[in-house]
Amino acid sequence: MAGPIEIDVWQGEIAELEVDALVVGASESLFMTAGASASVKRRGGHEIEQAAVQQGPIAPGNAVATGGGSLAAPYVIHAVAVGHDRVGDRAQMVAAIRAALAFAGPLQLHRIAIALLGVEHGAVDVERAAEVLVSTLVTGDGETPLESVVIATAHAPETRAVAEALARHRARV
Repeated sequence: MAGPIEIDVWQGEIAELEVDALVVGASESLFMTAGASASVKRRGGHEIEQAAVQQGPIAPGNAVATGGGSLAAPYVIHAVAVGHDRVGDRAQMVAAIRAALAFAGPLQLHRIAIALLGVEHGAVDVERAAEVLVSTLVTGDGETPLESVVIATAHAPETRAVAEALARHRARV
């Protein structure tokens, strides 16, 4: 049984990180048009999007994995936390995070970076997205090979929201 996952926060472009996999938000069609996924496609190549789209469409609460193209990270995990209806349902968001984390075993991932999910088109505010992500990470089942997760934030308000969510969860321990 693995120990607790180390969680760090990093502000910048997720596509720059050298980890085993990047987890980005996706639409049901898996086109990489907004937020962190657009950054990943821009830096890693269109083949990442093509590989994702070939596996779709998928329902909210699910995820698919592709190669990382020319990124330092060998894998990209595309997690659908919010559907086309743009309704930020907590259960769907948690399911999408768990679906993404479930790739850790089969892909032998030890260190991943994850962007806030659901914020791409404003369906979920950053505070709620941070709270759902952090609570899902800290209440995991402990059966993952993941050693660390970097929560990659795009700007200061996201960084602040994640730091506050982490502080609240750490204060409960």
